[in-house]
Amino acid sequence: MTGPEPWWTGAVVYQVYPRSFADGNGDGVGDLAGLRQHLDHIADLGVDVVWLSPVYRSPQADNGYDIADYEDIDPLFGTIDEFDALLVEVHRRGMKLVMDLVVNHSSDQHPWFRAALQSRTCPKHDWYIWRDPVDGHEPNGWRAAFGGPAWSWDPGTGQYYLHMFTPQQPDLNWENPDLRAAVYDMMNRWLDRGVDGFRMDVINHIAKDDDALSGDSDAYVMQPRIHEHLQEMHERVFAGREALLTVGEMPGVTVEDAALFTDPERHELDMVFQFEHVGLDHAPSSKFTRNETDLPELKRSLARWQTGLEDRGWNSLYLSNHDQPRPVSRFGAAASGGDPFAFRYESATLLATVLHLHRGTPYVYQGDEIGMVNAAFTTIDQYRDIESHNWFRGAVGRGMPESEALEALAFRSRDNARTPIPWDDSAPAGGFSTTEPWIGMGQGWPRVTVAGDRAAGQRSVYEHHRRLIDLRHRSRTVRLGAFTLLEAEHPTLWAFTRASADTDEPPLVVVANLSEVDLELPESVGRLVGAFVLGNLGEPPIAGTLRPWEARVHGCR
Repeated sequence: MTGPEPWWTGAVVYQVYPRSFADGNGDGVGDLAGLRQHLDHIADLGVDVVWLSPVYRSPQADNGYDIADYEDIDPLFGTIDEFDALLVEVHRRGMKLVMDLVVNHSSDQHPWFRAALQSRTCPKHDWYIWRDPVDGHEPNGWRAAFGGPAWSWDPGTGQYYLHMFTPQQPDLNWENPDLRAAVYDMMNRWLDRGVDGFRMDVINHIAKDDDALSGDSDAYVMQPRIHEHLQEMHERVFAGREALLTVGEMPGVTVEDAALFTDPERHELDMVFQFEHVGLDHAPSSKFTRNETDLPELKRSLARWQTGLEDRGWNSLYLSNHDQPRPVSRFGAAASGGDPFAFRYESATLLATVLHLHRGTPYVYQGDEIGMVNAAFTTIDQYRDIESHNWFRGAVGRGMPESEALEALAFRSRDNARTPIPWDDSAPAGGFSTTEPWIGMGQGWPRVTVAGDRAAGQRSVYEHHRRLIDLRHRSRTVRLGAFTLLEAEHPTLWAFTRASADTDEPPLVVVANLSEVDLELPESVGRLVGAFVLGNLGEPPIAGTLRPWEARVHGCR
């Protein structure tokens, strides 16, 4: 990276999924009031940014990612006045607030879409993507991300509209300049209100290839005009504003693509979320068909992104979010089955250490800072996620035994990340609410709680995250040092170096043992290990040996 060091190279982001964070009004659903009550939990970690998943007015067909009013707060979460009060409290604690923004599609209840349904001649009809039937059917064979055709029939206009997700989420037509202007105006009003940036949902879907809409090629990701749209957005919204954060969620993006999106000279985005590393354990046929995580492949994937964005661009660092299983259950000691709490502290802190010591901006998803595990629901009725229900219904309909389908959901469902934060072990909902929560507490509660973890001393996952975040703030080597992967093919050792980025700081070497037995460091790595800096199990009794699920940071000789 050339030029001045952007503020976000040293920042850490904490993602809040508000309906599962804290319930302030006792209705069983998390809200803005609950978040305000627990802001100190976030601030005490030392993070710099709070990313707030959607709280806009919404029918909640996809938990708020179907927006019916971009400029109001859904009553489920509170009011616009409560949002303003939250923003003040976030800023008072020295943190920034980033809003989740969904502008690939809106809700079908949005006034724009309701107007679009009235007539083909209505100006807002062209704010969405419509096609006439072909031989009495959909214009092409595109499939929606959550199952079923990507086109729905509207008898009033005699046309199909496109929805890459649910039928309740019609895709916006970014080829219409009036639509783009309306989106930019809305974004500017949020920034004028004091919001500090946006995480933009599936933003690389917004440019569709017009010709392909009548064919069968999936021409809705990474089309050429995506760069034009984002550059225009930057010019109309972000240019001239200081200290913002812009990150785009981009399924299917490559390293080469990301280098273009995040090159500061191109004026598009600060960073992107890529999906390569979290797709490695998906089978080609479906993400619900599980492949075992191959550590060498995972290491190589993340290392490729490190080196690919070393000279230009920037990485977002994450292992989980509201759409992914819990890292402890997915990548930790319990990933292969057996005791879900096996080496839970060690796994959670090892994975955090490895992630935070990469070059990029780390994202901490709520609950990972205390080592939460997957929900382990056992019946379909316990799930709330529309994707999970659609997949289960289709899988069972195709002949899959219900037990097998439930086993797949228990590992992969998005609801694994959406169980409430267990603040303590009190009934009925671990301090999350005074009533039954909107979704079950999951298998981790009451064994895993915020109160219990923060009282655990040297075995507190939360305290280890604090140490990692403090190290990033203090060390320019952590922020900007070049990354080199070591022993790429080793089946259980994750090791890499970070070159010195400051003459006053030594380079660093990171070593982690992803196994349940002691690991003697290979000579190629052991000879690099210098002074102890930080570790999840404290200073080592034997410098050249890693204990089960131990991770350490050392000065590099």
